[in-house]
Amino acid sequence: MGFWSSVLLPLVLCLLLFIGFFNHSDKLSHSPGMMLWLQFAGAILGIMGSLILPMLIVFIAYSVNSIEHKADTWKTLFSLPISKLSVYSAKYFYAFFLVLLCLLLFVLFTLGFGNLLGVLKPELKFSEYNVASLLTKVYFKLFLSSLGILSIQFLLSLLFRDFLKPMGIGFVCTITGVILAGNGWTYAYLFPYSHPMLAIKAMEEGLKNNSQPTATPQITIDLFTQEIWVSLAVAIVIFIAGYFIVLKKSVK
Repeated sequence: MGFWSSVLLPLVLCLLLFIGFFNHSDKLSHSPGMMLWLQFAGAILGIMGSLILPMLIVFIAYSVNSIEHKADTWKTLFSLPISKLSVYSAKYFYAFFLVLLCLLLFVLFTLGFGNLLGVLKPELKFSEYNVASLLTKVYFKLFLSSLGILSIQFLLSLLFRDFLKPMGIGFVCTITGVILAGNGWTYAYLFPYSHPMLAIKAMEEGLKNNSQPTATPQITIDLFTQEIWVSLAVAIVIFIAGYFIVLKKSVK
């Protein structure tokens, strides 16, 4: 479930965006290459940072642990002659891999469909600008910003058997994070569910600050901003604490 969600989500969203640009190519033909790429990639990045990525993590974290919950095999799994830390870590890093895979596919599909548009609709000047490096950095920063959420949701998915509790907590926290980041609260960087949106806002602000009407805007991506450091710290602390919580729970 989690694997196919990580593959199909970027494919479907990028394909829908491709169809939209293809059908409205006449209205976009006067835009320079860089602006086309920013419109094409930005349409997905905006909703990724605010809603889709956090909720996808909620789903992935639950799907990784759902089989053991449904079959009630956690105690059996932890009783195997395998290090309990190895079992816990393997579960976590599979969820980690699925999030990374999803964002990597977003990069590849965005680049692939964008360049395909440039071939099928030559009036769309996608070939004028190489966005690969910039896009990779943006999605890598988005990935780093999501790690705190991943650790929290992974722990919640271990503690609760049903999907509704971790989903409900994740949804409420995501909406709260969007409100805090959207309103520019000074300490929003301390709330993990605000981190993806803060990462996207930092890129948008960088674009505005560097835009010049007479020249191609230069966009610089500062990867390790304060929300990223907090995200990494939360991910590590919750991962370690989660192991001891689950270990204690598994022997009851």
